[in-house]
Amino acid sequence: MANKPLFSIGSALDHDSAWQFEEDQTSSKPLEIKLPTKHFLVLKMEKRQGKPVSIVGPFFLEKEALIKLCSFVKKKLGSGGTCKEEWMEFQGECREKLKTILMAEEFRFKG
Repeated sequence: MANKPLFSIGSALDHDSAWQFEEDQTSSKPLEIKLPTKHFLVLKMEKRQGKPVSIVGPFFLEKEALIKLCSFVKKKLGSGGTCKEEWMEFQGECREKLKTILMAEEFRFKG
């Protein structure tokens, strides 16, 4: 025990490395950006609180591009909606209209 103190004054938090902030990772996998022709979208319909909701996705676009596309589709449909993660949700039963609007933008669908 040569020159090693038994006790130290202060705390282990005196160093800057103890106070590092770790950012939350919202998704564990990195987002892969694809062209509209490389998408294979799925159309679904759910009932939420007794009302129909049309859901389309998954989209592999940047966040800003997805928001712009969602806004464009909402204007074309004339209904409300939102984009959550890589899915878009629209009020009402509008799957057929959604399919024609997105196919005009060169997106492809499964099935």
